Amino acid sequence: MFKGLGDMGDLSKMMEAAQQMQTKMAEMQEGLTRLTVTGESGAGLVKATATAKGELTALDIDPSIFKAEDKEVVEDLILAAIKDAQRRAQDKAAEEMARLTRELGLPADMKMPF
Repeated sequence: MFKGLGDMGDLSKMMEAAQQMQTKMAEMQEGLTRLTVTGESGAGLVKATATAKGELTALDIDPSIFKAEDKEVVEDLILAAIKDAQRRAQDKAAEEMARLTRELGLPADMKMPF
C-alpha cells in the first residue's frame, strides 16, 4: 500500500497499534469500575469497599463499636477504612495499568493517563 515510501509503510502499523492500545485502555477503564477492593481499620471492625477507580460502594461497621462515648474513635476508624480502600484502589489501578503496558509491549515505567 505504501510501497516506495520507505518508513512511511510503518505508519499504518503504528496507527493500528495506537488504535488497539486505545481500545484496550477503554476496556481497562471499564474493568476498573467492576474491580473492588476492601479497606479496613480497627482489626476489621470497620470495612470500606471501593471500586478500583476509587468510588466508595459500601461501608460495613461492626455493631459492637456503637457507644456514645466512642463516637470520635468510630469516626476515626471509618475515615481510616475509607483511606485504606482508596489506597488499595490506587494500587489495583496501577497493577492493571502495568499489566496492560506489559501486554502491549510498552516500557514498564511508561506513565499513561487514566
